[in-house]
Amino acid sequence: MRAIAEALCRDIPMNVCVTAYNKSFECSRIKELAGMFPDLAEHLLNIRDNIKDLLDPFQAGHYYNRAMGGSFSIKSVLPAIFPNDPELNYHNLEGVHNGSEAMTIFPRIKDMPAEEQKKARHNLLKYCELDTYAMVKVWGELVRVVKGDTEDGD
Repeated sequence: MRAIAEALCRDIPMNVCVTAYNKSFECSRIKELAGMFPDLAEHLLNIRDNIKDLLDPFQAGHYYNRAMGGSFSIKSVLPAIFPNDPELNYHNLEGVHNGSEAMTIFPRIKDMPAEEQKKARHNLLKYCELDTYAMVKVWGELVRVVKGDTEDGD
């Protein structure tokens, strides 16, 4: 855990904006790390305090698409905004399709045989890659709407 906390402090400078989707999970984990490592707490809590949530405009009703079906999760928002982009479809991933699956697989990796570890790590990284790319695409769509661009974001 310390290695994760140190990497966050090393890779994220103080007082910069960090973006998340549904930041409550990330904020809780960072607060836990700050409690575990008091020497890193100031930096970790600064990161936590500067997280901006891409969920907010959807939850506040500033952006809605009927295809979201009343859900504001990234798994609902993404296909509603980009319905024809197979690159943005979590169902096309192998092994890890959501956060629950990721949280189940991650702690088990250390006990897997080497080849299985490699595959699980690859699947987790592909899931994280799509989650990150999804936020970039959602951000781009929000910027497009704010600018009043009527061209479809696809």
